[in-house]
Amino acid sequence: MKVCIAEKPSVARDIAKIIGATHSHDGYMEGNGYQVTWTFGHLCELKEPNDYFVNWKSWSLAALPMVPPRFGIKLIDDEGIKKQFAIIERLYQGAEEIINCGDAGQEGELIQRWVMQKAKVKCPVKRLWISSMTDEAIREGFANLKDQKDYEPLYLAGLSRAIGDWLLGMNATRLYTLKYGNNQYGRNAQVLSIGRVQTPTLALIVERQKEINNFKPEPYWVLATIYRNTQFTATKGKFTSKEEGEAAFALIEGKPFEITNVTKKKGTEQPKQLYDLTSLQVDCNRKFGFSAEMTLNTIQSLYERKFTTYPRVDTQYLTDDVYAQCPQIMNTLFQTAFAAQKPYADLVKVLGGKPLPKSKRVFDAAKVTDHHAIIPTNVIPQGLTDVERKVYDLIARRFIAVFYPDCKFSTTTVLGKVDEVEFKTTGKEILDEGWRAVYNKANEKEVEPEQNEKAADEERTLPTFVKGEQGEHTPTLTEKQTTPPKHYTEASLLRAMETAGKLVDNDELRAALKENGIGRPSSRAGIIETLFKRRYISRQRKNLVATETGIALIDTIHERLLTSAELTGIWEKKLRDIEHRKYDAAQFIAELKEQITKIVNDVLADNSNRKIGNVTTEK
Repeated sequence: MKVCIAEKPSVARDIAKIIGATHSHDGYMEGNGYQVTWTFGHLCELKEPNDYFVNWKSWSLAALPMVPPRFGIKLIDDEGIKKQFAIIERLYQGAEEIINCGDAGQEGELIQRWVMQKAKVKCPVKRLWISSMTDEAIREGFANLKDQKDYEPLYLAGLSRAIGDWLLGMNATRLYTLKYGNNQYGRNAQVLSIGRVQTPTLALIVERQKEINNFKPEPYWVLATIYRNTQFTATKGKFTSKEEGEAAFALIEGKPFEITNVTKKKGTEQPKQLYDLTSLQVDCNRKFGFSAEMTLNTIQSLYERKFTTYPRVDTQYLTDDVYAQCPQIMNTLFQTAFAAQKPYADLVKVLGGKPLPKSKRVFDAAKVTDHHAIIPTNVIPQGLTDVERKVYDLIARRFIAVFYPDCKFSTTTVLGKVDEVEFKTTGKEILDEGWRAVYNKANEKEVEPEQNEKAADEERTLPTFVKGEQGEHTPTLTEKQTTPPKHYTEASLLRAMETAGKLVDNDELRAALKENGIGRPSSRAGIIETLFKRRYISRQRKNLVATETGIALIDTIHERLLTSAELTGIWEKKLRDIEHRKYDAAQFIAELKEQITKIVNDVLADNSNRKIGNVTTEK
């Protein structure tokens, strides 16, 4: 009998239906030579400190650093989990072959490997590796099962991540709680939670919060003038004193405005690239105010219901073999209807009658590792909630748009002067919408107000100006103030985590920095939620604000290794390299053990009496 194991019951049912395991039993399904069972996410976890040594149960500075001689796993202490594991263990003992149908990613691999280790599996193991849950994808996956050994580096990366998080989290949390917390350890102890990704992420927010708190606005004056209902701004820029601004104003008042130069430059704008998980979370936060976790849960639901492909990805490219499926996906979008309306039919029709273009910005197998970018499948979506429909709509439009031509525009720059003071204005005229036609006005209303204002300003069409023309104008001198940096939103924080804190607007440069991002795309939402749960940050509308506790914690941590997004990004790079057979997992763990020992010794040597109050009492 072949035993298939999935990560949750709903996925197991979909697989069982395709392979003919139609008879239900307690904890599994059976038929056609297969038994199909499931986990509930993690059934096993790394052992706790007291599972290694009794004296590690009590929180004591003398016990630090806690470095087990060999890490082990145990079943999670839950009756439902114990019951399901007993079923899995019995099925495994009678199996001729096991097919690992876990989630096709690092965490999914770790979940199933630990269950197999705990059950002491001896038979051969195959791996089902698919990028969507459609019937066709499942059939194709079973026809091309891989050997479990092919995914050994993926498992080692996941295991190294788990051990790294244990070593740093267990040791640093106890260390800082005992050294700097207000209470000794006990039932109501104040716990200072430290995490490998959590703490540098908090440090980013705290650093921004301090910049805002310490910001002192400074006045400046802007000289502008209205000529032919068009605003021109002085090219000199800001005046730092009112007197200087008034002197320039007096120089131009009552004198004619003259156009000195008119230039037009044509340009093109390429379609935005397909979504990876982070860019989808960013857009959902900006457009709809969805949290990163809400977006992840929604796209996971769309994936499990077969409407979109695997979501936990960090690439925005497709492999060449997906190209053949694209016309069928377009046909699905053509037929898709919400409330008796077909939102994509006219958009798809434009692409009909000719082969879809195949661009390197869309299809590049060299930039895809385990899974390709998030796209719709060939299953027509039905029964979507309002939230699911919004997320699906973004993915569908992005997929359609990449096959549209570039947007063509003309940028007009007009220079003018009054006396010796020079002025400038610019306007952008869309000559051919191209891919922008996919994003109708109703869809764009979801964008933040300041983005709409900026876009409207950039895309205004100017009157026809002629060099040498002159006329009356209305000058203005406006007092303004410098503004503080903006708070992080979940959207901007996700981007900062992706690039290890570097502010990068360019898509290609940002993609190059992803290797050193902090956290995995699939884990970043959980990290942000943990910071809320610990009360280290709070949400004010869309803004993420560091609390007094969060600021105090970061101020107390002097070890740059714990707070630096850049250094944590280097750890992440090593984990990715383990996954791609470029780095040794044992070396990664050895380095971490050495770093943890140094951190413990440094903190123990601190003779100050610093204390942090008002922290969470969660253990």
